[in-house]
Amino acid sequence: MDLPKNEFKAALKAGKQQIGLWMSIANAASAEAVATCGFDWVMVDTEHTPNDPAQVQAMLQAMAPYPTHAGARPGWNDAVEIKRLMDAGAQTILVPYVQSAAEARAAVAAVLYPPHGMRGVSGLSRASRFGAIPNYTATANAEICLLVQVETKASLDQIEAIAAVEGVDGIFIGPADLAASLGYPGQLGHPEVKAAVLDAIARIKATGKAAGFLGV
Repeated sequence: MDLPKNEFKAALKAGKQQIGLWMSIANAASAEAVATCGFDWVMVDTEHTPNDPAQVQAMLQAMAPYPTHAGARPGWNDAVEIKRLMDAGAQTILVPYVQSAAEARAAVAAVLYPPHGMRGVSGLSRASRFGAIPNYTATANAEICLLVQVETKASLDQIEAIAAVEGVDGIFIGPADLAASLGYPGQLGHPEVKAAVLDAIARIKATGKAAGFLGV
């Protein structure tokens, strides 16, 4: 069995726009229904939902037969939590609330196997198709896509430093937390918030990394 190719990562590298959907309903049947809708990607959220790794795995399994790419967002930049989501089969990870290059490097370490990172090795997880993918540990890094979220006033100043971290494939702007950080909680459409988002996207693109944002 071959290592699954991360078509989402390949599309980002090629500069192709990818339109997707947040999946906040912790239910495999709902995830499968969403996967039939033709989105390029679906992001299974655990930061603001009751999803746990077992439920995430069931949702990834439900979406697997469909052409949409399924990623996962951990609740925090936590290596143990990220490891469990990846062992469940997520090849794309979106890490929230990254505010510095050091935190970005920690996220990179969490998603990559040694010697490039510190992801723990399991030979029998769903990620390796329960051991059916030959040399999974040696080849998995190439198909892992790491996105980090910039969503505070302080982190806006760190965009270039974060983008320069090897292993970061893209930066995603979180407008809700950013609005609150800028002093406009709940006002995602405030002119200052919109201006900050647009400026951040332009700066991310200038670094050569993929830029993303949550449409509201």
